[in-house]
Amino acid sequence: MRLDKYLKVSRLIKRRTVANEACDAGRVLLNGKTARASSPVKAGDVIEIQFGTRTVKVEVLDVQETVKKEGAQELFRYL
Repeated sequence: MRLDKYLKVSRLIKRRTVANEACDAGRVLLNGKTARASSPVKAGDVIEIQFGTRTVKVEVLDVQETVKKEGAQELFRYL
């Protein structure tokens, strides 16, 4: 699955266009490297997102095309 779509499905970022812009700006790291929006995401990857002064670091546990709001928390865990 593409990184920008995963960020939207997991609800780490609300909109796919915002996720796309964050990737283009270099604020998203995938396994320690700056990632493009089209980068593939798989279970076990570590995603780091910079929101202003705050940084969120998560580990991908599962990748699904669609998920309900309640199940979105089960796709990742905070590090």
